[in-house]
Amino acid sequence: MSGVGLENAYPEARDEPDGILRVSLHGDLTDDRARALVGALRRVAESGREVLVLADADHTGAIPPSARKVVAEELRSARIDAVAIIGAGFSVRVILTLLAKGVQMLTGQSYPQQFFGTEGEARAWLLAQRDALRARRAPVP
Repeated sequence: MSGVGLENAYPEARDEPDGILRVSLHGDLTDDRARALVGALRRVAESGREVLVLADADHTGAIPPSARKVVAEELRSARIDAVAIIGAGFSVRVILTLLAKGVQMLTGQSYPQQFFGTEGEARAWLLAQRDALRARRAPVP
C-alpha cells in the first residue's frame, strides 16, 4: 500500500506498486460496497495520482439497480482515468458498459473502459493510458 489507506476503504481494493488500483469484485455489489468502492477511487484521486482501475470481475455476483444507482450518483464527484476489466461474463460486461455510459451522461466526463482476457493485457493497456495522460499534462518546452 502506498499510504492512501485503501485497505480500510474497500477490502477488495489493493494499491499496486505500479500505481494501478486492483479491485476484486467478489459476490454481490451491495449499496454499501458500491459507496466504499467509489470512496477508494476518491482517495486515489485526492493523492494526486492517476485513477487507473484493474477490476477483476471473475467472481462478481449480482449488481442490482440500487447499487448501480449508487455508483452513478457517487461517481459524479469522483474521477476515473481508465478502467480495465478482466474475467467479466456477458451480463457483467453489459451492466458495466451501461453504467459507464450512464456516468458519462450524468457527469459529462468519460473515461476509457476496456475488457481483457488476461491481466497482463489489462495492465499493459492501463500503463499505456497512464503514459498518455502524463504526456498530455507535460509542460511544452
